[in-house]
Amino acid sequence: MRMSAYFTDRTFAFLRDLARNNDRAWFEDNRGRYEAEVRGPAIAFIVDFAPRLKEISPQFRADPRKSGGSLFRIHRDTRFSKDKSPYKTSTGIQFRHQASKNAHAPGFYLHIDPAGSFAGVGTWRPDPATLRAIRDGIVDDPAAWDAAVRGDFSRVFALGGEALSRPPRGYDAGHDRVEDLKRKDFIGVADLSRDRVTDPAFLDDFDALCRAGAPFVRWLCGATGHPF
Repeated sequence: MRMSAYFTDRTFAFLRDLARNNDRAWFEDNRGRYEAEVRGPAIAFIVDFAPRLKEISPQFRADPRKSGGSLFRIHRDTRFSKDKSPYKTSTGIQFRHQASKNAHAPGFYLHIDPAGSFAGVGTWRPDPATLRAIRDGIVDDPAAWDAAVRGDFSRVFALGGEALSRPPRGYDAGHDRVEDLKRKDFIGVADLSRDRVTDPAFLDDFDALCRAGAPFVRWLCGATGHPF
């Protein structure tokens, strides 16, 4: 077991302070804190999780690059937002499928946030073709879908994300899995307390979460034609 934690109370303190001082001047004055308390620990976590991720599936990548890798950038995309705050007040790490380079691909995810941290697995906001493939997979073999979201997965994760208010066009409103067919996101979420995230054994904890979520991610890969 690692003797010291990757993420600490200082990680959460920086993110809280950033939320109160979300401007470029403050960030530049505190860039050293960001590097030492957020980005540095996150990169170390990615490096150390890489061999464990390979055991779960060789199709996913733990990329420790500071830019363009598994760690999401701290800068917000404000082009289409009324909120022009320049920085995110959380940090996210996504271990994506090697077949895709964006956040919508199947993957394993860690979100660290003073307002609520969580581990996630699955596909967020899939494009229309991918969404149809997932829905068709549920219709074609509902038993396989049920198996993917039961067992260890359901004991650890809750299916989350947004959903349509009505059944999607082209699907039977009376289908036994219609509530799942309404989903716009296919993600499992497990809430994490700050004590869990700051525990020196958190790498083991996150590893166990990802292994519990792996059957769900495997099903998503199969439905969308990606190897697992």
